[in-house]
Parts: sequence; C-alpha cells; structure tokens
Amino acid sequence: MKKADHEKTVYDVLEERGFIEQVTDPAGIRQLLKERVTCYIGFDPTASSFHVGNLVPIMSLAHMQRHGHQPIALVGGGTGLVGDPSGKDQMRQIMTYEEIRRNAEGQKRQFARFLDFSEGRALLLNNADWLTKLNYIDFLRDIGVHFSVNRMLATESIKIRLETGLSFIEFNYQLLQAYDFWYLFKYHNCLIQMGGSDQWGNIVAGIDLIRRLEGEQAYGITFPLIMTADGKKMGKTEKGAVWLDADRTSPYEYYQFWINTDDRDVQRFLALFTFLPMEEVREYGRLRGADLRRAKEVLAFEATKIVHGEEEAKKAREASRALFLSEEGDDASIPTTFVEKERFVQGIAAFKLFEMTHLCASGSEARRLIEQGGGYINNKRVDRFDALVKLDDLKGGGILLRAGKKKFHRIKVLDKI
Repeated sequence: MKKADHEKTVYDVLEERGFIEQVTDPAGIRQLLKERVTCYIGFDPTASSFHVGNLVPIMSLAHMQRHGHQPIALVGGGTGLVGDPSGKDQMRQIMTYEEIRRNAEGQKRQFARFLDFSEGRALLLNNADWLTKLNYIDFLRDIGVHFSVNRMLATESIKIRLETGLSFIEFNYQLLQAYDFWYLFKYHNCLIQMGGSDQWGNIVAGIDLIRRLEGEQAYGITFPLIMTADGKKMGKTEKGAVWLDADRTSPYEYYQFWINTDDRDVQRFLALFTFLPMEEVREYGRLRGADLRRAKEVLAFEATKIVHGEEEAKKAREASRALFLSEEGDDASIPTTFVEKERFVQGIAAFKLFEMTHLCASGSEARRLIEQGGGYINNKRVDRFDALVKLDDLKGGGILLRAGKKKFHRIKVLDKI
C-alpha cells in the first residue's frame, strides 16, 4: 500500500529518489525524522568550486531543509590541513592555510544556491574554528583513548591505503572527523552525519565517540557512488570535471552536460539532481525514442536552474535548441573565443582552431578528429586538417566550430587589432 504523502518523512523521500546506500539504524532514523533534526555533511576544501560529483550530498542537505530540518554544511578547513585518505589511492598534497581559506570562501558562495541560511534555517561552519585550537596532549588523553588501532586498521578505507602507504597524519583523520561529529552533537544538537559510501567507517567512529563521551545515540547515512550507465564515475568527462562555477564551466556547457545524459540514466538523474515530484520523474522515465529528448531537456533545464538561476538556464536552453533543433534562439550562451581579424588574412589551419578553442585537447587530437570526419566549420565537414580558414569563410563576423555531433564553439572576429 502506498504511503500517504503526509506520512512521508525525508528518509522516505531520500530513499525513493536513490540517495541512500547504508544506514546505521533505519528504524531509529525514521522515527527521529518525524521531528525537527539537525544533520551535517563535511566537505573538503580542495577546490574553490564544487563539481557535479559533489551534488548528491549537497542535494541531500537541500531535501533535509525542505522537510523542515536544519542542515549543517561543514567546510573542512581543519581536516583539509590533514587530508582524508578515504577513497584515495595515494596521499594528497598538503594544502596551505591560505589555499584552504580561499577555497572555503568559494564553496560558501555555492552553498547559498541550495540552502537558505537565514534565521538559522541552515548553518555554514568551518571545523578549523575548533580543530586548530586543540591541544595535542589533551586530545590524545580525552579523545584518542577511545579509539582502538585494531578497529581502525580494519576500516576498509584504511586497509586499502595500507597497501600503497598511509602517512601518520592521514591515520589521524578518522579521529578528527569523529571529533567533529561529537562537537556538532555537543554544541549544535546534531544527531545525524551523512556522507559518501567511503565515509562509513568515519561516521561509525563518530557515533561510537558520542556514545562513549555522552552516553547518547547518534545516527549515520551514506550515499552510493553515482556511476553512469556506461560505468563511468558521475561528473567526469573527456575535458575533466564539470564545475558549478560559471567561470570554469559555463552555464551553456553545464546545460550540455546534462542534455547529453545517456538514455538509461535520465529517470535516475531526474530523481537525484532535480526537485521535480517523483510522479513527474516517473512519467518522463516512461518516454522512449525521440520523446526522450524532452525528458533530457527538462533534466538539463532544472539542473542548470538550480546552479545558475532561471535566466541562465533559459539562455542555455535557447542556445541549445538553436544549434540542435534549428530553432530561432539566443545563442549568447555558446562558448565563444575572440580572434583578431588580421590572423584570418593569412589564414589559420583548421586543426589549430579546434585546438585553440579547446574542442580538442591538442593539435594531434584535432588532426585525428578532422581526418576521421568529425570536424565541422559552419556545419560543413572539414576535408583537410591543414585547410586554411580565411576571411571569406566568416559568416556574420564569425565561424561556428563543431566536434562530432554535440560539441560546439563559436569564434568571433575582432576588427581592431
């Protein structure tokens, strides 16, 4: 029997939408979430922008808030100084305080697109505020005494790293993350920690520390590693990560990432990466063939709207339709490179244009693309990789490059040298 909407908790919503992999106490969490609860997720400040691979935990916090709970987005300014060995096959480079501070500021701006931080509805904290003030001897006596080295060595993430080498500084990471959970429990009444599947051991360690220090029960939820239908890690492309920062990945490129989703992933990604009701998600999931393009367009528009706003999403959709569906539209969102007019007097080799606009990673890759028939200029296939593109080839003051079926870039000519 279908559970009435008013009986649903956020746990049911997260489960239905595909967010949950493991839970420490399913029955206990279901009961707990009937009342307002504070939860948290920690984020490594290893870059000044999040990427698509970070969206599952961020979206889960947004769902928690939408159901009346208080999420804490914890920037790992302190743990970032140590480095999380979980899910890593080698030690990451130790970052400076300044790098971490700068990255944390960039992440804070992006959190605000997903969460409402007004009047305590959500909290944005940085664990550097308490971890950097710890006295090492006191920490060992008060916290380290509760950790079994044997149990830590049995943790999957630690076992994997022991094969390639694990530094002592990284071995301390689990203690620091457990301390974070205890600190947030003690001072913010935080009862649930959430995170990726590789965080299970760290989360359980925090729950155990809270039980030992406070005699209270806390809970944990982990999310699955999201893979695409063809077995690739979500958010990875030939060009690298798909960033939420518009300066790294333009709204148009972000939109194109989503509209190029594999047919088999559309329904699952609509559930995970949009706030559309599940009834609507399932309707789109039933579409087949050419009709599935409509579902992909909805996915791309909704995902882009969340990150870049409705106006940018509309521009990206119009530009995409103009290119792919031959509809009239504003193509202002198409990635554009400006080149001096003088360079076209002598002519520029076709493969050089594909390289300089980053449609291809190198000149040799651009040559291969053109030789294999995948390079187009103004929708005409390029016959020779070294064919010179001159002023006569310009249309409306520019040219349109295409690599394969779906990757576009525009070149605009500057009259003034």
